[in-house]
Order: sequence, then C-alpha cells, then structure tokens
Amino acid sequence: MKDVIEIKFEELEPKINCLDHGFVQLLDCMPRLIRDNEDSADYAISEAARTSYERELKTVTDDKTLIRYLMRHNHTSPLEMIEFKFKMKVPMYICTQIIRHRTASLNILSGRYSVMPEEFYIPAIDDIRMQSKTNTQGSENNLDEHMSDCVISDIKELCKKSFTVYKDFLEAGVAREMARGVLPYNLYTVMYWKIDLKNLLHFINLRSDHHAQKEVQVFSNAILSLIKPIVPWTIDAWEDYSVYRGGMVLTRYEVEAIKNIIDNVPNLYDVPLGEEVDTFKDIEVDSTLEQREWVKKAERLGWV
Repeated sequence: MKDVIEIKFEELEPKINCLDHGFVQLLDCMPRLIRDNEDSADYAISEAARTSYERELKTVTDDKTLIRYLMRHNHTSPLEMIEFKFKMKVPMYICTQIIRHRTASLNILSGRYSVMPEEFYIPAIDDIRMQSKTNTQGSENNLDEHMSDCVISDIKELCKKSFTVYKDFLEAGVAREMARGVLPYNLYTVMYWKIDLKNLLHFINLRSDHHAQKEVQVFSNAILSLIKPIVPWTIDAWEDYSVYRGGMVLTRYEVEAIKNIIDNVPNLYDVPLGEEVDTFKDIEVDSTLEQREWVKKAERLGWV
C-alpha cells in the first residue's frame, strides 16, 4: 500500500477572525489525503489534467509546470478536482455578496427556525467611508472623526432598538419568520460554504480586488490564507498570471496599437536632447471606457 499523508488542519491556521465578531474556518477539503509522498494537494489537479498518462511518468517539476500551463491558458476544469468547506460568521450584507457566487453549495442560519443572536457588525472609526463620486457602487476616503463617531453611535442605537423590538415581538407570539424583518442588515449570521478551487479562485479574484467592498475583502483574504498551504503551487501560478494579481490580457485592438508603437518608435539618437517623444497610440474603438482601459494598460507598460 502506498504511503498517504492526511492533511492535519490543526497544523494549519484553521480559523481566522474577521472584523469585530466574524471569522472564517476551514472545516474540510478534498482530497484530504496527500498520496505518494506528495508535498501538497496540487497533485489532484495535474493528475486530472494528465488522465492519459501513468503518474509514475511525471516528476515534481512536471506537475508544477503543468499547473502553470493550465493557469496561463485558462484550462481550469482540473481545478474542480479540489474542494474546500468553510464555516463563516459574516454580516448579512457581506453574506449576500458571498452567495452571489452561485457555484458554491451553502447553508445559512435560518431566522425562521432559530432566534437570531444579538451580534451586529459595528465598523471601526476609520472604516466609516464616504460614497465614491465616480463609482456608484463603491466608497472612498473616510468621514472626519466627529461625523464617524456620530455614525457609529447611531448604528449602535438602532441595532439595540431593533433587537429590543425583535425580542418583544417573539415574546408576544409573533412568528420568528416575521419578527426577523425588523433586524438590520449588519446582523451577523453563520453559514457553511463548499466550493471547488476553480470557482473559489474566481471568487477571490473579485472579492480580494481593491474595487471590492473593504469588509468582503477581509473575508476573501482570510480564505486565501487558509487554502494557500494546501495548494501552494496553484496559488503561486494564480498570483503570477491572474489579471487581478498583476497579470494582463490584451485585446486585438491593443495588440495592434502595441505593434504600431514598436513600428513608429524613432531612433532615439536622432531626437534632440531634451525633446520628449510621444509613442502612445490610441486603439481604434468607439468606446470611451475601452480607451481608458487601454491607457491604464499602456501606463503599466511604460508607454504613457
């Protein structure tokens, strides 16, 4: 019988506290067993991708190289061979962002069956943010300290009052499923969440991005910390190639613009000293948004 090593969650960091009362806990993963003296669960990905070969024909280097190839070329179905199950305690309005990712299986604490706990997310004073002037779904900068204090005070007062009304309703015999309607959106709930690695990386791509709400970034980053020791080769490849982690995808128009730039760069020895050379080229599209996206990419490439 070949040697197997069981992933011992107690040797990892199985639970990470998030915000004031929340947490993410890694409960289980598949595969749980690391076979053939493998270093990590990454082998399940390369094994699935290499279905027509015997495992004895590969080396560790082959596995790493194959995983990086799969990630570069977006051949991500083998990543579905790995699954993770988490327990999370999150504010309701963060829960709704998590369950927006419909590729996961989940169960959530039900206010129809249970009395909801009196726990609410109260932001820290430096987390009271202003509405963004350019992004209708985002925030930017912080309110001044005095206004932030007032906001936090009002949040606490409303939470206390709403929960008092909730308890009064229950004591009066109002059904739990109706009484919960007075509870605010920052109420904490508990959920079990199972998802495969392919879709989990898509979740982290979006929810750890700096455009995402700060609070959901906290949970997404915690999830990333929990899975990295289990699939380190895959996470390394994802960090190198994902467009959300510093990689870049170019459109056909952008490739043509780059060719234009290269073809038209003057001989720098012929340029008078002190004279600036503009090598930037617009892309041939009507969309202003697409032009702006190209400018940002060109800035990263050093052409603007």
